[in-house]
Parts: sequence; structure tokens; C-alpha cells
Amino acid sequence: MDRGARVMTDPDRPRVRVLGIGGYRPRRSVANDELSAVIDSSDEWIRERTGIERRRWADEDESVEMMALAAGRAAIEASGLSPSHVGMVIVASCSSVQPFWPTAAHVAGALGLEVPAFDMNATCAGFCYSLGLARDLIGSGTVETVLIVGSERTTDVLDHTDRGTAFIFADGAGAFLVGTGPTEGVGPVVWGSQGTKGGALVLSPTWAQYRNDPGVGAPSVRMEGKRIFRWAAEEMPRIAQAAVDAVGLTLKDVAVFVPHQANLRITQSIVRGLDLPESVVVATDIVDSGNTSSASVPLALERAMADGRVHSGDIALLLGFGGGLSFAGQVITVP
Repeated sequence: MDRGARVMTDPDRPRVRVLGIGGYRPRRSVANDELSAVIDSSDEWIRERTGIERRRWADEDESVEMMALAAGRAAIEASGLSPSHVGMVIVASCSSVQPFWPTAAHVAGALGLEVPAFDMNATCAGFCYSLGLARDLIGSGTVETVLIVGSERTTDVLDHTDRGTAFIFADGAGAFLVGTGPTEGVGPVVWGSQGTKGGALVLSPTWAQYRNDPGVGAPSVRMEGKRIFRWAAEEMPRIAQAAVDAVGLTLKDVAVFVPHQANLRITQSIVRGLDLPESVVVATDIVDSGNTSSASVPLALERAMADGRVHSGDIALLLGFGGGLSFAGQVITVP
């Protein structure tokens, strides 16, 4: 890690870095006014409670696999490498509808690769979980380069009349290509879960219940927003601080904070809990992209880079959290 970080590593251990970042945003942008009549709400109400102004919803041809591949290709291209350099593919998703043909295998095959490929489901923390795994796999010498993708079509499992969720969730994909470099660029992951609280975010009814009795209605996301808000506001500053401590830095060394884009008010609460310096750029992609679950962290960083607010060499603090209730954070150097 840069800027004098003190990550304790074996001197012979490969140094892990993010080599390229890519994203894919669906073509369709849906404004609050388009949803308000259906859920008996208003643009002002939605903005006040979530900060969301618009969100991206996928069309029929923008599948989880298609978006994952597009984001993955973009990350590879940004790295300056070719697909042949990819030694493993991990796709984080909680909305893939074909578990027996993993999205990661789709992506690997489309890239012309016969490499290990598997899907990860830790909901909104899935991308940061995957980055933690990739760091350790590369650091141990198991693989040299890993393509990590978060790809979601959460709109497939939404009740579009539900006033508590219909305006929050969205679709998209973001990706990192992770490999080696002369210095450490990915810090240790600080992760975990509080499973006894997992009932705050579920798919209900379950697919088994729906199969046995279609009359219960199709499964859709059900969320206790206030419980998740309190949990994130109280617990996530501690996890974020621990991730910074793990690399021997302080919050003054951080240039950009990229939390899961769950809700702008949650982000603001975590920022207050951390007492972040005003110089830190805080990613707010949720304003016009919505909550894209496992895709939100890479998409938010990709947007901040594209907007010129974040630059190569900056220290970024990443923080994923959500269903489970799972969480993961780490510090990276922006490629």
C-alpha cells in the first residue's frame, strides 16, 4: 500500500493491486416522477428519504450475464491487458436466476477462457468479499490475475408497487481486474456478518413457498428499512475505521470513501460517524443510479474517476454492507 502504509506481509508474497476498473449502466434511466403514481409517492418524498433522483433499470436484453461481461471487458481494457491474462473470474450477485450455470462461467466462456469461475452471494457486500478473496488467492500464489464483477438485475425481484423498496433498487454491473504490482495496493479485508439480524432484508415468499402455492404471489424483496439504517449507521463506521487501521493509515490519508450505495442518508450518517476530513471525496452514485447491491461499490468508484474527482494513486476506502447482515471493507490504491 502507498503513503507509508504498514501492511505486514511476507517479503516474497506477491503484491496485489487493482489494475483496471470498468462498469456498465443500463440504458433506461427512470426518474422519481415515473414511479410516484404507482407507489403513491412523490419526487420530493423519495429524495428526502433516500437522496435518489433517478435509477437505472435494465431492458430485456440487458441480462445479469450481459452486463457482467460488459463491465468485465471494460475493466480488462482499462488495465491495458488482454483477456488471456485473466486467471480466474468471480461474479458477485444476489439476483442471478440461473444458479446451475454460474454467471462467472458465462463471462469466462465469452472471454474465451477455461479458468476457475464461480459466483459469490453476500448480497450488497459481495463485491468487497470477492475482492478480499482475490487478494488472498493472488497473495498465496494460487492465481496471478482475477476478474471480479458485481452484476445485478434487482428489478427482477422487486414488487413494483411496494412503497418501501420499488424506488430504491436498480440494475447495473461494475468490475475490477486485480493482479500484481511493485507495491501493495489492496489492503486486508475486514469482514463478517450478524446473521441473527438477517431478517431485515429477505426475499419473501421463498421460491419453495411460491412453488408449493402460487397464490402467495411471486417472491420479491422485503426490507425493514429503519432497522437496516440503524444497523449501518451504528456499525459501519467501526468497520470502515478497522479497514484503515489494517493498513496502518489514518483517515487523513484517505482521498475517497466509497460505501455501498444503499441510501444517501445512510452514507451521510456513516461519514458523520467516521468524522471524515472534508478533503475526502464521498461517492454518491446512488443519486442517479439507485441501489445496485453488489455492483454499487465498483460502479460508484468508476463514476468518481470518470467525473475527475478521483485520480490514479489516490487511496480509496471501500465499504460493502447489506443482507445477511453482511459487511466487508478494505483500502485500495486507485489504478
